[in-house]
Amino acid sequence: MNALDEPCVLFFVKYPQKGHVKNRLAVELGEDVAVELCRNFVQDSLSTLERCGGQIVVCFYPPDSENKFAKWLGTHYRYLPQMGADLGQRMKNSLTKAFTSHSNPVIIVGGDVPDLPGDFIKEAFLVLNTHEVVIGPSFDGGYYLIGFRNDTFLPEAFDGINWGTHTVFQETLIVLKGAGCKIHVLPKWSDVDTLADLKHLIERSQNTEFRYSKTISYLSKMAGYVGEDVS
Repeated sequence: MNALDEPCVLFFVKYPQKGHVKNRLAVELGEDVAVELCRNFVQDSLSTLERCGGQIVVCFYPPDSENKFAKWLGTHYRYLPQMGADLGQRMKNSLTKAFTSHSNPVIIVGGDVPDLPGDFIKEAFLVLNTHEVVIGPSFDGGYYLIGFRNDTFLPEAFDGINWGTHTVFQETLIVLKGAGCKIHVLPKWSDVDTLADLKHLIERSQNTEFRYSKTISYLSKMAGYVGEDVS
């Protein structure tokens, strides 16, 4: 398959450093635990993405942290800085950049859904053969994935959205429907931002492959601290 026709995942991640990631978890569990969880989330997500095939582009933030990411994750990934004043601008700019070199489907996936099933990623790429946009809603009102083809990319989907609120998915859906897009909505999934989210992650992982993940392995050592049995 020509590289231009190969599916592409833009993996949106922040560098794990104290005071800049998982702030709500940090309040409840401490900065060190929040940073370590973030590191494990990223590595588990990358393991899933690698099994799904396609190109992986690590879209990193802050934009001056490429060397830190390459030292941490390795030089075999492509790296692209997130550029823009808010999340919407950063996603729009990253997709615009990706589509300058890809005619294929490109999706964005966040780094806070470490147990996202690989089947969701494969489904996203598959449905973009027949739909103009794919989106995966999260239970908190946002979305964990969005994707387009080169000929269906709608930059306006990232403008004027109240980022960080429980209305992000619905606001985005209104824009997409208003533009007449044929939309495929993936199953809902939970991102992990709070202690309650973390406990839910542990519970739903009991009978899945994710119980062997780096995240669950780390949490098993922190069971008393987190307040959840992960055995």
